[in-house]
Amino acid sequence: MPLDFRNCNTLWASVLVQTLQHLGLTTVVLCPGSRSAPLTLAFSQHPALDCLPLVDERSAGFFALGRARRSGQPVVLVCTSGTAGANFYPAVIEARESGVPLLVLTADRPPELRHCHAGQAIDQVRLFGTYPTWDTSLALPSADLPQLQYLRQTLALAWERTQFPQGGPVHLNCPFRDPLHPQPDPAVQALEASFAQQQFFAHLIHIPQPVSPGGPALSPQGTFIPAPLPLGQMPQFAAPGLIIVGPVQPTDADHFCATITSLARVLQWPVLADGLNPLRHRTPRPDALITTYDLILRHGDVADRLKTTQVLQIGELPASKELRHWLSQTQPQRWVISPQADNFDPLHGPVLPVRCSLDLFLDWVFQRGLRHAPTPAIGVQEAKQRWIAAEARTRLAIDQTMAGIDHLTESKLAWGLGRWLPLDTPLMVANSTPIRDWEWFCGAHDRRLSLFFNRGANGIDGTLSTALGLIHGGDRGVLLTGDLALLHDSNGFLARSWVRGHLTIILLNNQGGGIFELLPIVEDNPHFEDFFATPQTVDFSHLCQAHGIDYQAITTWAQLPPLLNPLPTTGIRLLELRTDRKAEAQWRRRLLPQLGQDSA
Repeated sequence: MPLDFRNCNTLWASVLVQTLQHLGLTTVVLCPGSRSAPLTLAFSQHPALDCLPLVDERSAGFFALGRARRSGQPVVLVCTSGTAGANFYPAVIEARESGVPLLVLTADRPPELRHCHAGQAIDQVRLFGTYPTWDTSLALPSADLPQLQYLRQTLALAWERTQFPQGGPVHLNCPFRDPLHPQPDPAVQALEASFAQQQFFAHLIHIPQPVSPGGPALSPQGTFIPAPLPLGQMPQFAAPGLIIVGPVQPTDADHFCATITSLARVLQWPVLADGLNPLRHRTPRPDALITTYDLILRHGDVADRLKTTQVLQIGELPASKELRHWLSQTQPQRWVISPQADNFDPLHGPVLPVRCSLDLFLDWVFQRGLRHAPTPAIGVQEAKQRWIAAEARTRLAIDQTMAGIDHLTESKLAWGLGRWLPLDTPLMVANSTPIRDWEWFCGAHDRRLSLFFNRGANGIDGTLSTALGLIHGGDRGVLLTGDLALLHDSNGFLARSWVRGHLTIILLNNQGGGIFELLPIVEDNPHFEDFFATPQTVDFSHLCQAHGIDYQAITTWAQLPPLLNPLPTTGIRLLELRTDRKAEAQWRRRLLPQLGQDSA
């Protein structure tokens, strides 16, 4: 597409858009506004870009985050001046905390119209605080060739910083003077004949291969440190130990599973896998994959028999409070494997960070001659078998309990989805109770589900919009959510007419915040219902009707499997299961300790 020489702003904006497209940009989310008009016109007119106009900036931010998370490539977000950009803040935070590449462009007033009550002007410099991986305010548009070269190289750097050295958001503040519409300027138009566009874009700086933004230690490429730690500080590989794998979203899930499986085979250590990583949902997987550790560790005698002195922790810890309490009590030495320079130890225990990718760590283990499982020291197989036996007993108890439940209950849904969904389904799991049920009850299966979640900041904001961004482009996916998380982002439905693909929303409606029923705050608190549970009475069939969303109430388990397999190819559909919040909480309090007891 040729550059737009109608005036200074159109030229500047078209250089910006063309540069980003040359760098690999494919998707742009545009929010309405006047000050951003030069950017909106330039993006929307480019034939190679997928541009979506979304009216709510908070929803737009999470839609872009979902699209970037699914594709692994940066998505551009554009808004006008004033408070519009502030509504991107929650998505920017989540992108930083979970390593998702976003490029945020906030249009701004020129410097002479700031701090003088010019209207729709706020201080947008460093608007997002410390959360961007890099941010700057661009110069005012200019038709001068050196300034256009400056713009080109700044954009190339911004694109790189969304992905390297780790994924995250970059913020560029973009001031524009009037005229914001493409009013012709003969002086700028006269420059077109002498502008060598092809040569101009050939000078883009080289963008290095980035570390994967999908989670810790997932890139096949090496990172910063070729040798993890001195030999004397590494685990005793022939002694008993554990591998703990937290929530990760690898760009290559099969490679990730194969790498963990190889490591577990060599060490003969059990693998405790969070429900949100691919080890539970595809093969290959370790022969000692433990999915019920939260239930197993609820009983002191069992937990004591499973003590270990060393742990390999891959990225973040799982969310399980029982696992974290057990680690705090037993204080094993932990080695945290991740190329990210973050502190992954909220327990403040004995931890050594290993700043390398998982692949590099496995290569290092192989270099020590451990390519095949060594003859284990006394106790390695015994410790492994104790975990395997506890897992088998607990998993059998879960399966028998869930199979015998006829009434609708939230926990059985988490257990059943792994059996009912089609192969390779993208599944977004909302925070609070749904993600905990998934952790407790979802076992290992081979449905090859792709799990997605916003566990960077663990909030409920943007849940629906993230899911819509995930499936946009032709996918068929599912969102598992509670009622408050869905209502918190109901403006996400405004994207319906622009989304390509299909999303089935499975709504667990217990009329309030069910997670609070499981917390100590529920006890003897006369204000609990109003200020914590916050019950709501929205009729979701009417909400769906207002947005043109297909709706169906689910009253029996028999209805669900044929509705989920196969999934429709287009549109948005909501399946509502109504449950009793207090009865669900009482059932979990009774069931979870009982299932864990069966591990003994």
